[in-house]
Amino acid sequence: MTIINPLLHDTGTPPIPEAKGWLAAYDGRHGPGIDLSQAAPGSAPPESLLARAATAAADPSHARYGAIQGDMALREAFAAESTRRYGATIAAQNVAITAGCNQAFVTTVMALARAGDAVLLPVPWYFNHQMTLAMLGIEARPLPTTPEAGFVPDVEAARALLHDGKVRAIVLVSPNNPTGAVYPPATIAAFAQLCREAGIALVLDETYRDFMPAGHDRPHSQFEAADWRTHLIQLYSFSKAYAVPGWRLGAIVAGETLQGEIGKVLDCIQICPARAGQSALSWGIGALADWRETNRADINSRAGTFRQAMSALNGWSVDQAGAYFAYVRHPFGGVAAAQVAEMLAVRWGVLALPGSYFGPGQDNHIRLAFANADEAGIRQAVARMALAARSA
Repeated sequence: MTIINPLLHDTGTPPIPEAKGWLAAYDGRHGPGIDLSQAAPGSAPPESLLARAATAAADPSHARYGAIQGDMALREAFAAESTRRYGATIAAQNVAITAGCNQAFVTTVMALARAGDAVLLPVPWYFNHQMTLAMLGIEARPLPTTPEAGFVPDVEAARALLHDGKVRAIVLVSPNNPTGAVYPPATIAAFAQLCREAGIALVLDETYRDFMPAGHDRPHSQFEAADWRTHLIQLYSFSKAYAVPGWRLGAIVAGETLQGEIGKVLDCIQICPARAGQSALSWGIGALADWRETNRADINSRAGTFRQAMSALNGWSVDQAGAYFAYVRHPFGGVAAAQVAEMLAVRWGVLALPGSYFGPGQDNHIRLAFANADEAGIRQAVARMALAARSA
C-alpha cells in the first residue's frame, strides 16, 4: 500500500533533470559543454529592470500580501500592451498574474475540466502540459501533426476527436514548444471557430509571442471578436521576453466570468504573485520596448545562424524552427531519440532533448533550444553534430 496519489505516481518525472545528467557525464574532450536543452534566456535582464526590482524588494509594502490575481499596476500595464499588440480592447479585469506560465496552465485547466474529462493537445506537445493533465486525471488526447504540414495542427482532424463529448478544451502553443512552428492566423481562427461551435475553450499559450519574426507583431486577430470572452483563454510568460525566469511571473487573459473561477484556484495555490517582480515589470512593459525589440532581433538572428549552419549537414534535417526552438530529424535510423540525445551529450557535449519527451511517435526527432547559445556556440554545436553523424 502506498500513501501517494496514484495519478501523481503514474505521471512521468520531470525530464529536464534526466537530460542534464547526460551532459554531466561529458568529459570535455571537444570543448565546453553546450546546453541546448531548456528554454532559458541566454542573456541577462536589463540593469534598469534589476534596479527597479531591488528597490521594490526593499519596500516593506511589497512584503505584505497583494491581490489574488496580481497587483493592479501590472495587470493594467499588461492589458494596455496587449491592447496595442492585438488592436482590440483587453481590460485589466481580463488579466490574472500567475507564478509563471506553467501555473497559468494548471490554474486554467483546473477551472475548465475535471477528472474524466479530456483536453486536446497537438503532438508533439509541451511535456508539462501532458504531465499536468495526467496528475489531474484528465485525458491528454493527442492531435497528431506532421513535418510535411510544418507541425501545424489541422482543424478537421481536431473536429473528429471531439466525438464523445469529453473534450473541454483545445490547447495551442504558438510559437510552438517544442517545434518552433508559428501557427498562421487563419489556423488559429479556424480553431477558435471550432471551439465556439463545440462550446469548449481554446487555450492559446503565447509564451513566445515576443519572438515572432519581424513584421509579425500581431499573432492573430481573435481578441477582435465580440464574443472572445466566452471561449478564448490566452496564457503568457514574462520569463522569456524580459529574461527573468527566476521571478516566476506569467499571466492568464480570459473573460470576467472565467476570471472569477480562476481567482478561486489562485487563492488556494498562490494567494498572490511575488510582488517585487510585479512592480518592476509594471514599469518595464512600457520602458523596455526597445530592449525587447533588440532581444527579439537577436533571437531571430540566432535562428538564422542555426538554419544556415544546419543546411550544410548531411543526414540531419531541420523539420521546423522558430522562436526559441528547432525540431530536428536525426540521421540515426531505428535508434530511439533518447539514445541519440544521450550520445550527443555524453560523447560530444551537446545537450538536446529527445523527441520522445514530447509525446508518442517522436523518436525520429530531437529538440534544440538554440536561443540558449550565442552564434559561436550554435556553430560549434552544429559542427559537433556533424562529427557525431560521421562517426556513427
